Amino acid sequence: MDQRYWDSDAFLGWLAEEPDKVDECRPVIRAAEDGRTLIVTSALTLAEVLLMRGGPPVPADKAATVEAFFEHEYILVHDLDRETAQRAQKLVWHHSIKPKDAIHVATAIDSGVDRMETFDGDLIKRSGTVGDPPLEIGRPNEPGTLFDPRNGSE
Repeated sequence: MDQRYWDSDAFLGWLAEEPDKVDECRPVIRAAEDGRTLIVTSALTLAEVLLMRGGPPVPADKAATVEAFFEHEYILVHDLDRETAQRAQKLVWHHSIKPKDAIHVATAIDSGVDRMETFDGDLIKRSGTVGDPPLEIGRPNEPGTLFDPRNGSE
């Protein structure tokens, strides 16, 4: 089964039905619903999806919807522990990745996913430069399609 990591930006794009993101998220969600892919994320995402930079907060009356979404069996939430946080620190110091983004990258690396998906251009530029083996980072795409990490597209 395909395994991919989604950061908060990818989840918020889907949950908030952001016009510039939802169409790219849909094939991944459908593949997950069909049992062809597993979406992995950090426990940080559960709080972070409630407010993204420059956007309005998700209202409290949507709490049940957000909570129920993260209960789907096709979403695996990794706890944020001390070891992962310390690996994230190294990503901040050695790769100049922002702290919350570094937590996502460290969790993706630790979980051994096939790829990390985000809409964050700064993270996409780091595709193939962190992790061993190097982590592929790009925008959400249809599971099973080829990905060119140099430009973040198929």
